[in-house]
Amino acid sequence: MPGSSTSNDVLIIGGGIMGLLSARELQRAGARVTLIDKNKIGTESSWAGGGILSPLYPWRYTDPVNALAKWGQAQYPIIADTLTRETGIDPEWTASGLLILDNLQPDEHNTIATWAKTFDSKLDLLVKNDIRRCEPVVNSKFTQGIHMPDVAQIRNPRLVKALKVALLAAGVNIIEDTEVTDIVVKSNHVTGIKTPSGDHVADHIVVASGAWSTQLLADINVTIDVKPVRGQMIIIDAQPGLVSKIILENNHYIIPRRDGQLLVGSTLEDVGFDKSTTEEAKQLLQQAAMALVPTLEQFKIKHHWAGLRPGSPKGIPIISAHPDIKGLFINTGHFRNGVILGPASARLLTDLITAKRTILDSKPYTI
Repeated sequence: MPGSSTSNDVLIIGGGIMGLLSARELQRAGARVTLIDKNKIGTESSWAGGGILSPLYPWRYTDPVNALAKWGQAQYPIIADTLTRETGIDPEWTASGLLILDNLQPDEHNTIATWAKTFDSKLDLLVKNDIRRCEPVVNSKFTQGIHMPDVAQIRNPRLVKALKVALLAAGVNIIEDTEVTDIVVKSNHVTGIKTPSGDHVADHIVVASGAWSTQLLADINVTIDVKPVRGQMIIIDAQPGLVSKIILENNHYIIPRRDGQLLVGSTLEDVGFDKSTTEEAKQLLQQAAMALVPTLEQFKIKHHWAGLRPGSPKGIPIISAHPDIKGLFINTGHFRNGVILGPASARLLTDLITAKRTILDSKPYTI
């Protein structure tokens, strides 16, 4: 192979939020870390998502997902403040609150109450007048709702950019536009990777390649149940302050950014690795937005894009050492919740690699 060989304590394959946060935790734990991505850092699903810092309808998820989310919710204000001070880039952590307007069935209210008590989450049940007071521009047809005042958001592209700058400043080696062609395994132990530009030696390898993780691991006969699920979103160029809350109904949501732009999402499409956008989805999302906030009909769509989520059964990620290949670790399969599950996933992974007591029981995330 051309190029020189470099040695690392940990080599992370995948430069999305999962890889970036993992590199941050491992570097802070004293490891020499290299982060490598086949494209530019953070340009896949990490850039494409909305940045809601909660699973949608969290009571519909399993406890392992909610446990990761709860840990991350407490950490994100600290992460955002630290990154802003270190880099001058504000990821725009904003406690918008989440307003859910679905017509829920009576039996689901018991589930919601149990979830809220278990995870110590505040929520308020609203009727028609309460909804309008909470968010005046919401369609008057809605007669019941749930307000979760503590749910925040973060601006994904700014978070990715800040993490990259902070990691470079901390001495993490970041390699972009470089595809990993082989994970090298000798005597059931990883020894490094091969790329077109050279080999890299590492004691530990972390596969955090999102929807592409399955293909990469298949080359070394490791099978995981993670597949790409396309999500399309649009931005409506509105006015600052027009919408103040994150609004959710029937799996469609509006996320208000500080500058007045409104993110509207999203679709769930099983189309393999096709990242193209469709006019049908664009119209669907625009109609969903106007059904929630009728005044949006006067504003134009600024941008329309798609990303590929790493879909997994029940949305439970794999955060695990491989049971048979020493030094191989996996951190992927976060489906729709990569941003909010990222901090806890990165810390749990670091605990496993450094053999420390884990922040959460690791068994639910084991391969």
